[in-house]
Amino acid sequence: MSNFAAATPTQPLRADALAGVRSRRILAVCFDLVLVSVLVALVWIVSIVLTLGLALFFLPPLYPIVAFFYNGLSVSGAKMATPGMRAMDLEMRMHDTGARVPFVNAAVQAVLFYLSWFFPPIFLVSLVDAEKRCLHDIIAGVVIVRRL
Repeated sequence: MSNFAAATPTQPLRADALAGVRSRRILAVCFDLVLVSVLVALVWIVSIVLTLGLALFFLPPLYPIVAFFYNGLSVSGAKMATPGMRAMDLEMRMHDTGARVPFVNAAVQAVLFYLSWFFPPIFLVSLVDAEKRCLHDIIAGVVIVRRL
C-alpha cells in the first residue's frame, strides 16, 4: 500500500493541465528532433573543420550524446522544458511532488524515449494512462503538463 501512496502525486493537477498534451507533445518532439539535428550538424561541421577532416574517422555518433544533454539540461533548467515543449506550452515536472525535474531524471527520460523507438507500440501506454504519461515518463517519475 505504501508503494501506491508514493506513486500518487501529492499535489493534484489542475483540471486543464493535461488538455491536449498528447498532440502538443508530438509537435514538440518534431520541433526538438529538428533542433537537435541542426545542433549535431553544427558540431560535426565545426569538428571537421578544426581537425581537418580527421573527426570523420574518430568521432562517435554524436546524435545520442547531444540529445542526452539537450534534454537533460533544458528540462532541468529554470524553464522546465525543451524549446519544442516551450513552443507548445508544455513543461515537465516530477510526478510525485510537482517540483522541477533534476538532470538525472530528465536525461533518463530522454534515453528511454529514444529507446522506445525500437518498439513503437510502447507509446500506446499513454492512451490508457489517466495522466497521458508514456512508459518512459512513468519509469523516470515525471509528468508532462501544460505550462502553469
